[in-house]
Amino acid sequence: MRGAGRAAVTVVTVAVAAVGCTVEQQGGPGAGAGPEGKSGSALAAVDALTVKGRAPKTGYARERFGSAWADTDSNGCDTRDDILKRDLKSVTFRDGDCTVVSGTLVSDPYTGKEIAFARGRSQVDIDHLVALSDAWQKGAQQWAPSKRIALANDPLNLLAVDAGPNRSKGDGDTATWLPSRKGYRCTYVAGQVAVKKKYGLWVTAGERDAMKRVLSGCPDQALPTGGNPTSAPARFHAR
Repeated sequence: MRGAGRAAVTVVTVAVAAVGCTVEQQGGPGAGAGPEGKSGSALAAVDALTVKGRAPKTGYARERFGSAWADTDSNGCDTRDDILKRDLKSVTFRDGDCTVVSGTLVSDPYTGKEIAFARGRSQVDIDHLVALSDAWQKGAQQWAPSKRIALANDPLNLLAVDAGPNRSKGDGDTATWLPSRKGYRCTYVAGQVAVKKKYGLWVTAGERDAMKRVLSGCPDQALPTGGNPTSAPARFHAR
């Protein structure tokens, strides 16, 4: 199981690298395909998103998306540890190769700072690029529980980051929150577009316009792909 788990994590790492902290802004003003973006770009994908008003938050609870960090890819490790292994360097483990006890976030995507991770007193959070409560208000409340569980644990939607900025973000979307590290904004917004497109979540008009403002400065920014299936295995449940 553990050997298969390592292989599965490797596949996930390759598939979601565009959302991780190794991909920086591609292109720039006037580069490549022009203001509308080329086919396969994050900018072009914005126009494929449905635009609607934000639904009420009524009924939202974290439990609607299942228990935290469920092992939906069945590799024997919980999702949080999978993302720590993917995004940290110099990782050490407890009792095998799942439980991450230390490591270094060499360059935090949101601030550029180096942050040491130590289990139990960490300043490293795992951020949902598309916050779960934002997803709830933009389509997820209508989903089957298996799809909500999948979104909450999809590596395409997850990133190890500095805890401070992550907590200030809250459930903000592109219209209300962006990383202070301007060189990462194209990658960040492209990740949100990718998740919303993959899961069929809608955007507000203000959110769409904010996505276009950011991505028009990097029209060749690729749309990330990959991650896990959009339905979790039947053994997982959410209320």
